[in-house]
This record gives sequence, structure tokens and C-alpha cells, in this order.
Amino acid sequence: MFTGIVQDMLPITALSKKPGLTTFAIDLTPSLLSELETGASIAVNGVCFTVTEIKAKRIFFDAIAETMDLSNIGDLAVGTQVNIERSAKAGVEIGGHILSGHVIGRAAMTDIESSENNRRMTFQGSKEWMKYIFNKGFLALNGASLTVASVDRTSARFSINLIPETLRRTNFLLLEVGETVNVEIDQQTQVIVDTVTNLLDDRLKEGILEVADRQLTANS
Repeated sequence: MFTGIVQDMLPITALSKKPGLTTFAIDLTPSLLSELETGASIAVNGVCFTVTEIKAKRIFFDAIAETMDLSNIGDLAVGTQVNIERSAKAGVEIGGHILSGHVIGRAAMTDIESSENNRRMTFQGSKEWMKYIFNKGFLALNGASLTVASVDRTSARFSINLIPETLRRTNFLLLEVGETVNVEIDQQTQVIVDTVTNLLDDRLKEGILEVADRQLTANS
């Protein structure tokens, strides 16, 4: 489990590709290395990875083909700056919201509006999962817990506002138009939307069958 509070932004220090598998490494800071063991979970740009090897401060991860296709992990190169968060510990305050590190897809940035002490970014979503995004709701982009500033369902776009602290701590300041971020939607919102949708679909089907049954009875 993660909280969406990015702890650091660090570069990829090593990367190698094999058929169906990519191994990459990140040199963690002393605070992030504390009590870290192989098998632990770390979110990299919001994607949950298992620590496979520890060599001093260099930590290794494996990414399968599905992860590379679904997320921007497939775009990584040595030197790419990524957002880092270690898994949450029991009893620690959750400042963001509960995340699993399982992204639903990617969103490309379409526009940046900058003003003093603020930056607004607009992203192109997917009609498949835009139904889970609501104005003033929250989601995670590249592992950062953020509030949705606006939603345009017609164009399947949404916007978020970033304060200076978020820009300082994350890789959003490096993001350019056309580049993508990993999206994780709120699981509770997804459950509620899917439950209501299924319920309405069932009732609609029942209504259609009832009307059809009445027509058949009237014609018999």
C-alpha cells in the first residue's frame, strides 16, 4: 500500500532489456534505504515494484512486458527522473490517499498553464476510465496524490493544479506536452461507479424484458 506522497525524485542509474523483461536500478538515498530488504515494495512513477536485488545503495527492479506497455516505465532510460515512494508502514499518518500501485493506464499531457506559484496541467484521458474521474475527486499521477481541478467528459480530458512544493518534489516540472503520466484511479470510486452502473444495466434489462413480455401477452 502507498499514500501518494512522493518521497523523492531520483534518476534511473542502470537499465538492461531482455525478451519480455526489463531490469532497471535506482540509487536510493540513505533515508529510503533504511531497513530495506529484497522483496519489499517501492512505487516508481506510481507503479508498484518488488526489490529484486540490493547492491549497497543501488536497488534493482524487474518490469515485465505488460507493465512496460501499460505504463511509462517503458519509456525509461538511464538518467530519467522518476518519483519514488516506499510502501506505507502501519501506524504512519496517510497524508494522501490509499494507493495500490496498480495503474489503469497512461494519460498524455495536452496543455500547461503557468502562473505565479501555480501550474495547471491538462491531460488526455481514456473513455474507458474517465467515468471514474470526477471534479474535486482525487487520483494519482506518476504516484502523486492529486485533486482533480476540472473534467471535460466530451473530450475525455481532465486538469490538475500543482503547488510549488509538489513541483519541487516530483518530476512534473520536467514534464512536457505530449509526454505521458501513469494514472491510478481511486479504488473506492471505481467500485461505486461499477456497482451503480451494473445495477442500472440490470434494471434496464429487466424493464425491456417486462415490456417485451407484455407485448407478447397482448398479441397472443
